[in-house]
Amino acid sequence: MSHTTYNKMWAEAQEALNGLLQRETEDKSLKPQKDRTTVFQTLATFYIKYVQIFCNLETVYDQIVHPQKRLVIRQVLEGVMGRILELKNEMVELENSEFHYFDDILQDLKLSPEHIEIPIPRYFIKEKLKVLREREKILAQILINSGLQDIKPKKYIKPLPLEEVIRVIQISERARQGRLRATFMKQIYLEEKRERQARLQGVKGPNLDAAALRIQKVWRGFTQWKKTVKMREEEMIFLGMNPPPQFQRISASVARAQNVETKRCEVQGRHETEYKKALVSIKTHLREMEGPDIKESLQDQIRQWFIECRHITGKFPDYPNEEEGGSTAIFSQKTPDQEEEEGWKMAPSNFLPIMEEGNNQYKDVWQNRDERWNFPQEYDPELIKEEKRKEVEEEIRVQVDELMRQELKNLKLAVDREKEKKRKKGKKGGKKKKKKGKKSGKKKKEKDLTPDRTIDSLYEELVEGGLLIKPKTVKLSDYVGEYSYLGTTLRQVDIEPMPSLTDVRQLIALYGILPLGSQAVHEKAPLVKALLLAGPTGVGKKMLVHALCTETGANLFNLSASNIAGKYPGKSGLQMMLHMVFKVAKQLQPSVIWIGDAEKTFYKKVPKSEKEMEPKRLKKNLPKILKSLKAEDRVLLVGTTQRPFDADLRPFCRVYKKILLIPRPDYASRFVLWKHIILQNGGAVTKSLNISCLAKVSDGFTQGHMVYAVQTVLSERRLRQMTNKPLTAAEFLSFLARQDPVYKEEEETYKVWYAKTPLGKARARALMEGEEVGKGKGKEKGKDKGKKKGGKKGKKKKK
Repeated sequence: MSHTTYNKMWAEAQEALNGLLQRETEDKSLKPQKDRTTVFQTLATFYIKYVQIFCNLETVYDQIVHPQKRLVIRQVLEGVMGRILELKNEMVELENSEFHYFDDILQDLKLSPEHIEIPIPRYFIKEKLKVLREREKILAQILINSGLQDIKPKKYIKPLPLEEVIRVIQISERARQGRLRATFMKQIYLEEKRERQARLQGVKGPNLDAAALRIQKVWRGFTQWKKTVKMREEEMIFLGMNPPPQFQRISASVARAQNVETKRCEVQGRHETEYKKALVSIKTHLREMEGPDIKESLQDQIRQWFIECRHITGKFPDYPNEEEGGSTAIFSQKTPDQEEEEGWKMAPSNFLPIMEEGNNQYKDVWQNRDERWNFPQEYDPELIKEEKRKEVEEEIRVQVDELMRQELKNLKLAVDREKEKKRKKGKKGGKKKKKKGKKSGKKKKEKDLTPDRTIDSLYEELVEGGLLIKPKTVKLSDYVGEYSYLGTTLRQVDIEPMPSLTDVRQLIALYGILPLGSQAVHEKAPLVKALLLAGPTGVGKKMLVHALCTETGANLFNLSASNIAGKYPGKSGLQMMLHMVFKVAKQLQPSVIWIGDAEKTFYKKVPKSEKEMEPKRLKKNLPKILKSLKAEDRVLLVGTTQRPFDADLRPFCRVYKKILLIPRPDYASRFVLWKHIILQNGGAVTKSLNISCLAKVSDGFTQGHMVYAVQTVLSERRLRQMTNKPLTAAEFLSFLARQDPVYKEEEETYKVWYAKTPLGKARARALMEGEEVGKGKGKEKGKDKGKKKGGKKGKKKKK
């Protein structure tokens, strides 16, 4: 598509954003409203529309090559991302639940679930691709040098001499001819044997007409069956129930699009480089050409101010110092009303001003700009001049202030014979303020345990110690699942639905990927320092951790109890280890600190078999370290656990304030998963493979169980037989049956545990009080009056 198409797409996104901003500023009754259902509907509608704008702006930013347009789009894009996170946070506080269901709102807006899928901005990786590749090389080299990564040596095959090659070919060819001759002689022998037996028994030969008729019947039936099968396949393809035969192949248009994408990235990089060079050259040119005129005009204005003040007051004024703004304080005229307007905000949002600024810039500069002269979409020098002229003026103003301050002193001495008065009070006050600032800085400053060591040496030591590991290349889109279409309906009848895998994937994108990928979003969005992924074995907790690192280019540190056992012993050793990990994590951000089996750090009682491992080493240090993390530190602590109920709940929840309960997949997700896993491992989905049957039978099994079954069945030998012997559901069932599923009792245990967490308790309290939460009224009478009674009633309803 041409740049005009993406300009139109940008215009549509800006128009939609402008409408949303007007609604947000006009709707002043959003906070005081008491009807929770109406509030949730408003928040959810805003959320869905912002997600749609986010998708369009992300596409536009990735495709447009104009460097100055990309800056404006980037600003608005980050503002929209942050606003989505703020709305999500408000919905969580309103409903006391991490999971929300928009199926009724999507139906009203005539949208599909794909329209609210959070896209992963491609610039997270594209803009630091060189750095990531260099880091991968360094990491691989360190692993090889330390012997932690095995290098598979290339097998050297000794070439055979020509005579030996000819002899091998002759042997194999003679063997082949011998097999063919043996088969042919066997057929002749069997035919002669049948004829001898027929002569001895006196049986007449076959009726040729009857034989021909039978062959005709069989052949006509076979050809008709072939035609019927072909017609049925064509009908299914026409109805859209089966993919076309060339669906899996990469078409010429797709290959061409990929080639254009590569060229577009090259053009973007070239234009960006030219734009950065132009910023320097144009500023230098402006300073040389317009600098003297700017300096002269500023001096004239300030002299005029001297004269006016002396005419009014009878004496020359005091020149404002640099802390007050210098000569800018002379010409700035703000009324008290304006100052009040700047300080007042209708909604507690850090991103609405950013979006409004970007929206105004689009209206003022780009909306009606004629760009027929700029077909290659290179930088606009006039816009750079406007931007850099302000910087040049500011730099010259500082120089002029020094000159005019001296000139004012001379005027006072020469004309008014006034002595220069020193403002002792102001100087003393300034000193006191500086002292206070220094004291507060000393308190906040942390002690550096490794002041003489470089980040490279610390990085190498952590890699060799196994604390910094290489993440697997996994995309978030590989975490396949289906949307929950009955969430709102179930809540209306007082049944709390289990979240779907799509809901989990959305939360990982919102709480992990977007803040880690963008510094501007992380600094101003609701801060998430720690995230806990809880669920049974095989639901993809570790996969999500690796996906976090892959999508954001983050470093992965492993602080699991089993991994740090015996490393850096003692209290001082532990402090040094944590200091090194978090120092490197902050310097080379974004970073993910992963703690596998997170419940072991907060064990109620340490098992005898694990006492030597000291699993509770990090219990006291983790809360302190999390407090030291600031908004500018893109570091996320991620814990994974399959037995959260073994941990002491209070300290556990103080560290992990965001808890995501990952369920086993439902029928819809299993149906999608079987297809995805089979195709991913080289299999083919045909009519003989009943996916629906597999999805029903595998109820209770997780993604890990399915992957094991598929990889076991689809061996190299089985893949070679695929064309002649298509896959069937029965082949997977035997391997699936050898594994233990997740039973309902185990799933209920996770639900009961989650109900004891702060967010779970808040939601239960809201339901007990009969408040309207989301779309459902939430009137669960008598629920949780006693824990046992509430549990029994809940189970009866579900049954």
